[in-house]
Amino acid sequence: MILSTIRMKIPPQKKGEALKILRSFVEQCRGFSGCLSCHFYEDLQEIDVLMVTEVWRDEEDMNLHLRSDEYRNLLLVMEMALIQPEIRFDTISSSKAIEVIEKARIHA
Repeated sequence: MILSTIRMKIPPQKKGEALKILRSFVEQCRGFSGCLSCHFYEDLQEIDVLMVTEVWRDEEDMNLHLRSDEYRNLLLVMEMALIQPEIRFDTISSSKAIEVIEKARIHA
């Protein structure tokens, strides 16, 4: 799996436009083959910061998405940023759930 994270600082006068584009982008992204999740968030402490996260089944599916017309809309929002966006692509080799918490709490 691949986790894509993009953190952008958007000027206040562009935030409404950015939110509109991101809402549409997330809905379209979720329909792509191989997309396991796609969300965008507003930072509660830095009101001008928006973040997009995507989880992809594999690199091939993600690369198809990166070349899509829909992704171009995300690039437009990134161009609105006050400073260069922080962009990360992390490979996830395994994923666990509640059992991690349960195991840690039993041994506490």
